[in-house]
Amino acid sequence: MDETLREISVKELSARMQISHPFTILDVREEWELTYAKITDERVLNIPISRIGRLLRASFPAELQEPEAEIVVMCHHGVRSANVTMWMSQNGWRNVSSLAGGIAAYALEIDPTVGEY
Repeated sequence: MDETLREISVKELSARMQISHPFTILDVREEWELTYAKITDERVLNIPISRIGRLLRASFPAELQEPEAEIVVMCHHGVRSANVTMWMSQNGWRNVSSLAGGIAAYALEIDPTVGEY
């Protein structure tokens, strides 16, 4: 099993968001964090890391439980998303990446209107 952390840059994510290929942005930040910074896109799904930690695989909707689901995990700076990405990779997901730098890097490099904190 490959235990190397797969990351995607904010520029790669932005380019990917411009095409219609389906994937999910899994935002693992806590709900209070969304009031400060948020990517508004139909592909974003917020499941706080605290909920994932308690419920593990059951915290995900059925379509995200599939091992081939394409998922980009996002948090504030990239630490929590890296942890969730590694956990998911170790538990059978094959197309999961962590957003390097998190939403902070996205706001800085791509879209300052998403907010910052």
